[in-house]
Amino acid sequence: MSESAKRFVLRQLERSGVALNGPAAWDPQVHDERLWARLLRDGTLGLGESYMDGWWDAAGLDQFLFRLVSSHIQDAFPRDLAEMWSVARGRLLNLQRLRVTEVGEKHYDIGNDLYAAMLDQRLIYPCGYWKDARTLDEAQEAKLDLVCRKLGLKPGMHVLDIGSGWGGFLKFAAERYGISGIGVTVSKEQAALANERNAGLPVETRLLDYQALEGQFDRIVSIGMFEHVGYKNYRSYFEKAASLLAPGGLFLLHTIGGHTSTTHGDPWSEKYIFPNGMLPSIAQIGRAIEGLFVMEDWHNFGADYDRTLMAWRDNFDAAWPRLAGEKYDERFRRMWRYYLSSFAALFRARNISLWQVVLSPEGVAGGYSSIR
Repeated sequence: MSESAKRFVLRQLERSGVALNGPAAWDPQVHDERLWARLLRDGTLGLGESYMDGWWDAAGLDQFLFRLVSSHIQDAFPRDLAEMWSVARGRLLNLQRLRVTEVGEKHYDIGNDLYAAMLDQRLIYPCGYWKDARTLDEAQEAKLDLVCRKLGLKPGMHVLDIGSGWGGFLKFAAERYGISGIGVTVSKEQAALANERNAGLPVETRLLDYQALEGQFDRIVSIGMFEHVGYKNYRSYFEKAASLLAPGGLFLLHTIGGHTSTTHGDPWSEKYIFPNGMLPSIAQIGRAIEGLFVMEDWHNFGADYDRTLMAWRDNFDAAWPRLAGEKYDERFRRMWRYYLSSFAALFRARNISLWQVVLSPEGVAGGYSSIR
């Protein structure tokens, strides 16, 4: 079994332009021959876990994964148990509502020290906007300003941020555009630090599920949260947003998106990084907003996420000597580098995208002017 598994995997690697134990940065160096059977049995879950376990390495990890992704090597593999379980769980259960706080506890509450070391000075997690930026700080500030301009923010407006993270957007919008606002998150660590950092500003962050929100807001923004909503809840998410948006308001959705409709996530990412996460498609978003919103603008700058993720990985690597210890062990380091490298590879191959979608309740009178 192991020899036939090895022959099969090596044929696929060759098709991807990768050589086993070769000299290039993207060539994997295999340390454990059990790898081949594990890959056939566990698919993408096995690939990620075997890297975490030290069974293989690649000096250019993102380059290796990019070659696998761009050659669609996964299509040649038989369907594995981990993927079948992910599909079944996605269809049978609604874990995004059954376990609302799980992603906060397992991902965003890992430790503010980790995110402070990895992210920009404003602690902005989703993709930066690199159009005219040279550094991560500049790219994230450009993204925040892009969102504010797309929403047409003006002094005195009351703004809602669904999935507000460490409060960076509301802080920026309050200081630069004179708004007041409320943010909601399911992460205790995010809420505590956001309110500490934003003390004295007319904004607050609440530890609250978005479905429990009440009130009316002139503008609504959601940056990097929709990936946690789940396909069974897309419609109710937009219904809730529509009920909270004042007449004449605008809603900006910033989300990673997939190019085909799906009902589950990737088994490795679901297990180790984003519990119950899944990427919406254009069709799924379209169906979910029908009759609720007019789509005013759709902007794809997914290629910028590759650069953002690599900047985060560089920051993480540079900070590792002071992060390493009992809280973050060597297996965690390999897991986190695999996470950042694998997502960078997916964006680089254009297998997934980053969308900003501007929505209005009844259409902007005279039309909406796209802002870039």
